[in-house]
Amino acid sequence: MCAAPVTSSLSKLQSLHGLLAIHKKQGPTSADVLNAFKEALYREAGVECTNPRKRRKQSLKMGHGGTLDSSASGVLVVGVGNGTKMLSTMLSGSKKYIAVGELGKATDTLDASGAVILEKDFDHITRDKMEEKLMLFTGDIMQVPPLYSALKRDGQRLSVLLKKGHNVVAKPARPVTVYSLTLQEFKPPLFTLDIECGGGFYVRSLVDDLGKALSSCAHVKELIRTKQGQFTLQEHVLYEEKWTLEHVLKSLHPCPEGGQRLDHPEPPQVNT
Repeated sequence: MCAAPVTSSLSKLQSLHGLLAIHKKQGPTSADVLNAFKEALYREAGVECTNPRKRRKQSLKMGHGGTLDSSASGVLVVGVGNGTKMLSTMLSGSKKYIAVGELGKATDTLDASGAVILEKDFDHITRDKMEEKLMLFTGDIMQVPPLYSALKRDGQRLSVLLKKGHNVVAKPARPVTVYSLTLQEFKPPLFTLDIECGGGFYVRSLVDDLGKALSSCAHVKELIRTKQGQFTLQEHVLYEEKWTLEHVLKSLHPCPEGGQRLDHPEPPQVNT
């Protein structure tokens, strides 16, 4: 049953159409964060239903416009109402990341959440050598997506299939664009990259490929998305303490109710 009747807060939320950005913390999946955001708004409206059928009648249509790895944090763009149709269109621009990589260790997931599968020496790597190799990964390049990813085979995510013990073959290399790639800090074994890229790009694959190009290996230790489309971490994201109707109303970028959706390599994740 519902803890309280639906209030005007829910009616206001259901009448909204647009986009906003919330902060995804390290740990939960992007879907988990989206659900937590929705639950916070439900609670404010006095709707805490244990009956799924009743919840569907009071549903808020929401989606996010691009999965962040569980171990990553930063900008997660959310579409509300008909804003879900605009996610692909309005997020077709660049994304920016700050990535901390670690030399000398490769993992099965290409980040710190996985098991170490290879260790190699990195004493020969200098800042100049790394900056030289980074030039190979700038512009229009071909990239093989990670096995542990949100990409799907037969309707199931590759990461889920791997965890179930299925034999998973890597997806073929595909074209991606890197607009800028700079080395911000170099303190072996750690290094920090500032990346601006287009859709379909995987920072984990970049760091893994970079390690190989340097005759060593590497994985992502920390990843923060600082920009997606028009939304930046510094200026636009709502942190968890501000997941309220008041702040949603202030932050929402309205869009036409009949917004058209464009093709995108990763479709928005939508739930109700």
